[in-house]
Amino acid sequence: MRRGWKMALSGGLRCCRRVLSWVPVLVIVLVVLWSYYAYVFELCLVTVLSPAEKVIYLIFYHAIFVFFTWTYWKSIFTLPQQPNQKFHLSYTDKERYENEERPEVQKQMLVDMAKKLPVYTRTGSGAVRFCDRCHLIKPDRCHHCSVCAMVNNCIGFSNYKFFLQFLAYSVLYCLYIATTVFSYFIKYWRGELPGVRSKFHVLFLLFVACMFFVSLVILFGYHCWLVSRNKTTLEAFCTPVFMSGPEKNGFNLGFVKNIQQVFGDNKKFWLIPIGSRLSRRIIISCRGNRNIAAFTSPASLKQDPPSPMKFTEFSVGNHSDLQNKSPWQIETS
Repeated sequence: MRRGWKMALSGGLRCCRRVLSWVPVLVIVLVVLWSYYAYVFELCLVTVLSPAEKVIYLIFYHAIFVFFTWTYWKSIFTLPQQPNQKFHLSYTDKERYENEERPEVQKQMLVDMAKKLPVYTRTGSGAVRFCDRCHLIKPDRCHHCSVCAMVNNCIGFSNYKFFLQFLAYSVLYCLYIATTVFSYFIKYWRGELPGVRSKFHVLFLLFVACMFFVSLVILFGYHCWLVSRNKTTLEAFCTPVFMSGPEKNGFNLGFVKNIQQVFGDNKKFWLIPIGSRLSRRIIISCRGNRNIAAFTSPASLKQDPPSPMKFTEFSVGNHSDLQNKSPWQIETS
């Protein structure tokens, strides 16, 4: 009876958290819809008098708006991949691990299991990285997320490119609005233009665009720095630990290759929110019991993979411990 009550309470909490997780998304959607109305109707169709200026403003605005909304959609609804089944403990190993009460024996069991896997990072204490909830050995740079039970709040490698593009187009979107609205803001401020309703929208549109521009530029700049160093957010604060010890630049392949690992090899698709040719890096998530995680990392591949959605790839950059090891491994699912 008590167990059933706890399960019902846990299910209710997960449902509430799932609903609340969409509140930020709803707020952003409402702000974007209002900005569209304010710019297209109140500024371009009502305030701007020159027909040529109207057309130019609307063409460039809609071009940026399409990529802005497209990348936002891809960031939300692109699911992270999951670890291959071989990283999960078998039923027998799981029983042995859970029934063993000695921590040092459990640690050695994980070490023996990890010898068969392409796993080279360790915890701060040197132990094999293991997820107690998903009952699997974590792939390199893979982390369990206990908060993000929904994809809209979880950024993994499969949608990291889209997230960076979304930040870039968001910055461009705000900058374009601010620069084109500014002259009319001055005219309204000086009382040179009539229209109380349009004045409110134009003034507030400039304020919101500038406010979001400043915050987005900072966030985008930070993630550009992370990409240039081949770091995740966690690795920027906590140095990854390899079998030989901590190495803050253990995944750094060089500036160009670091960018290619996120955006792909084909530069023509770097600005377009479509799946890149993932011949250099596949990042997977540790997703068990509806909990999502991120990241893992590879080095360069010497041949094209069979299918980006049918395999996982593992590697650890240019760390010295791996000079005599195979830099990549493909596992079909």
